[in-house]
Order: sequence, then C-alpha cells, then structure tokens
Amino acid sequence: MSARGLIVAAPRSGGGKTTVTLGLLTALRRRGMRVASAKSGPDYIDPAFHAAATGAPSVNLDSWAMAPALIDDLAWQAAQDADILVVESSMGLFDGVAGGPGRTGAGADLAERLGLPVLLVLDVSGQFQTAAATARGFFGFRPGVEIGGVVLNRLASPRHRDGVVAALAQSNIPVLGQVERDDALILPERHLGLVQASEQADLQGRLARLGDLAERSLDLDAILAMAQPMSAPATSGGVGLPPPGQRIALASDEAFSFVYSHLREGWRRAGAEIVPFSPLADEPPPDDCDACWLPGGYPELHAPKLSAARNFLNGLAVFSQTRPVHGECGGYMVLGQGLETADGELCAMAGLLGHSTSFARRKMNLGYRAATLLQDCALGPRGATIRGHEFHYSQLIQAGDDTALADLKDAAGRSLGPSGGWRGFVSGAYFHAIAPEGASLVGSR
Repeated sequence: MSARGLIVAAPRSGGGKTTVTLGLLTALRRRGMRVASAKSGPDYIDPAFHAAATGAPSVNLDSWAMAPALIDDLAWQAAQDADILVVESSMGLFDGVAGGPGRTGAGADLAERLGLPVLLVLDVSGQFQTAAATARGFFGFRPGVEIGGVVLNRLASPRHRDGVVAALAQSNIPVLGQVERDDALILPERHLGLVQASEQADLQGRLARLGDLAERSLDLDAILAMAQPMSAPATSGGVGLPPPGQRIALASDEAFSFVYSHLREGWRRAGAEIVPFSPLADEPPPDDCDACWLPGGYPELHAPKLSAARNFLNGLAVFSQTRPVHGECGGYMVLGQGLETADGELCAMAGLLGHSTSFARRKMNLGYRAATLLQDCALGPRGATIRGHEFHYSQLIQAGDDTALADLKDAAGRSLGPSGGWRGFVSGAYFHAIAPEGASLVGSR
C-alpha cells in the first residue's frame, strides 16, 4: 500500500476548506488517481460531498470521541487501495476542547497523530501583509504539526494577489494555490450546515466546476509532493460499538441520513447485515430484521409527510413490541408524540416515547457529549460510556415521563444531567454516538 496523505485546514470555519478539498479530490481523481477522503470531527454533511467527489465513502476521524487506536485503524483502512488520503479539518486547525494531549478534537491532533502535513487555506479577503503574519503564526505553533504550504483564497484582483504573495515570500512561506473570489462556487446552506449532497440537483456539475478551479488555481504537483506516506498502525483495534442486532433495519432517506460510515462498517465487520428502508416512502422496518435504527437528519423538514406515513408508523409500532428500536436526534424526534414544524404546525409522530419536540422554538445545542447508559439498549449495556455529540436547533416542549436513557457530561466533564428516553424495547436521545470511551473498531484486522 503506497498511499500518501495530507490535511486541508484553515484558521477558522468558513475559510474555504470544503471548496478547496472538493476541488482537490475531483482534480486528483481526474488524473486517474485512487483518492480517499476523511473529515475531522463530528460532521455528517461534508463527508457526503467527499464521497460524491471520490466515489467512495468518507470516514470521520475525531480525536476527542475516538481512542487513538481507532483513529489509526480508520485512517489506515481508508488509505487501503488508495494513492492519496485527503483529510478535511474542522473549524480552525488548532480549535478544540480541553480533552488532554492529542484528545481535543482539533485537526491538529490528527496531523500530529498521523504524521500528515497541512495544506493551509487562507481567506485573504481584505488583507495584504497581515495574511503573511497570520500564516507565519501557524509555522511552529505546535511541535509535531507541519505546515506544508498555503492556498490563498478569495483573492480580489491581480494586485491583491501580488501583494499577498510578495508578503509571504519575505517569510519563505510556500504558496501552493491562488483562488480568486467567486460567489458562484459557494455551496447552499441551511441550519445544520450545507444542504445535503443528495438534495443538490446539479452536484456533479458543481464538483466539475470545483475540479476546474483546482486545476487552474492549485499547484497539484507541489501538493502531491507535499503529502507524506501513511504508516501502518502499531497495534490492531479491539472492541467497538456493538451492532444492535444481526439484521439492522436502517432508516435511509432525506429525513434520516446522518449515519457515520465507521459505525456502518464496524457493524458489518462484526457480522451484522444492514437493511435500508425509507420512512418518507412509507416503508415500515422490514419484519425479518431484529433491530431498527432511526438516525438523525431533517425530519423537521418532512414532518407532515412522516405524520401521514401510516405504513411506516404502524409497522414501527409493531416492530417495537418485540425488538429494539433506537432513535438518534432526528430519529428521537420521530419516536416522540409530536413534532412542531418551523411554521408552528404540530404533527403527530410515532408516539413510542412520551416527549414532543419543536423546531419553531429554536435553540442551538452543540457540543461533545459523554453518555453513560442507564439502561441496556441498542447503544450497549447499562453502565457503558459512549462518546459522541449533539448538534440540533429543535428542543423539547414536552419531556414525557419515560425512564432516562443516559447521564450526559460535556467535553470538560461537567454533568448535564439525564437525557433521552427508554421504554421497553424503544430508546432514543438527541445524542449522536461515535465510539465507546477508550475503545477501538469492531472487527478490525
């Protein structure tokens, strides 16, 4: 295996990482290279765009939620059968939480852990010499994190470009790309980030334009030369998030699309079979499955249709009488009594748990979570601690009287109290599971 790797990062969110990453993935694939991708941190949406550009699933690598051995395994597995692995960082390169050395969730943790150089994307709009000062601060800021070069983003004119390049040259900072400002390349967004890849009618056209941009604006040969060989893990993985059943009915459509690829692959490696079904198409969970998983997504955008999907709701109710059903975030919202849409319409949901939620009364909840399970459920046995995150704008408007599913703590270890609901075979919470605390991948090599 000869794969090399690099990380695309920036000083902040919104600096152009995704634009450069997608352009780079597309352009390298055009060269006939086998391209793999990954995303730093808890993110469902960007990896779907990566997958559309590469033709292969994109994996999440999260240094706070995942044990180091799991990161090593996942990165190595992603790099198998590839010529290059491109990892897109989240937020700013060094931005993370107080999780201890190498466990902050920052992209810099991955750069140091995996020995991958960083391609730094600088939004230089409104700057000349200050852009060089910003870039210079990244070089040597953290031992073990190598900055291989910079891409200048959102250049306004040839004069602007020449001024910034001259300032960087004085500090011997290599410029590996120069991208002009073009609002037509901006991908559409909604409340949880980019509009999903599956919902973009001209996605391949957008990716083609980003590939064109990369070919004319990035020094692809220099970027490839910057990438470093991937190293095999020192040890193989151990036990990970167990599959909730042997045959797992997985809700899969535009309302339920937030599933981490490493969880799906971990379940498969453990011998489980995943059977997709579509609640939006009024499909019930297949009766020959022995567990049902309702992932997050955008049920608030489809609440009236879900409320009218009687085959789905009735089939889910029958299924839940004898087999585990678990809902994460959006799935948890659908398991409740009702969901209030943005315009105030209250839509009846499955009624398998006692809570109700509202998207009309928005309140952002965002952060890492450590969930200690209070019940045996689809996530694992009582007493197990699962690391993950929350990211939602809806909130509970009726708590219900179900037994709490888990005790939550934030990334700093502060107690957030009981969360979620458990009733018989049914469980759910706003919490998205990533990995058991301190564990590695199910069924690894």
